[in-house]
Amino acid sequence: MRHGKHRFLLGCTKEHREALMANLTSALLRHGKIETTLAKAKALRPFVEKIITMAKKAYLAEDSAQKLHYRRLAIARIKDEDAVAVLFNDRASEFVKRNGGYSRIYKLMPRIGDAAKMAIIELVLGDDVGYAKSKKRNTAKARKSTPSKKSKQQQKIVTDAVETEITTIPDQGVPESAITEQG
Repeated sequence: MRHGKHRFLLGCTKEHREALMANLTSALLRHGKIETTLAKAKALRPFVEKIITMAKKAYLAEDSAQKLHYRRLAIARIKDEDAVAVLFNDRASEFVKRNGGYSRIYKLMPRIGDAAKMAIIELVLGDDVGYAKSKKRNTAKARKSTPSKKSKQQQKIVTDAVETEITTIPDQGVPESAITEQG
């Protein structure tokens, strides 16, 4: 079955798509950041991260034959020896401590001519921590099921006030004969 095989087709043939990814990867490795359409940036991310992982494995490998093997695999995919040399010689050491997430995509305003969604894809520095995640907000359902401390205190104050009012209500001057007649 071919379920889930329809990813990043970009409206072109397989050969054109491979050449496009190779060219975009080459430009990204040379410049560190490129501007392209959002669809191409999303398609480029897994492609370039696999190439960077190869460079990282080559950097960590002790056997020179293994290093050469990874370099040749990268050249076969990118087809630009200069860009591969930049990655394997200069940038591979930056990514050794990262466990993935070597690229980042920023969305931009639509392009004026055809209103295509644009994006910037850039390589993340090796020591970049990113941004801190915000605390999870309580949903309305969670707030209803578990009342907060403040609402519990308010409920206690209200119930205490009601109990004191009930116990301190003075006689309102109702004659005793009216009480005994009803009872």
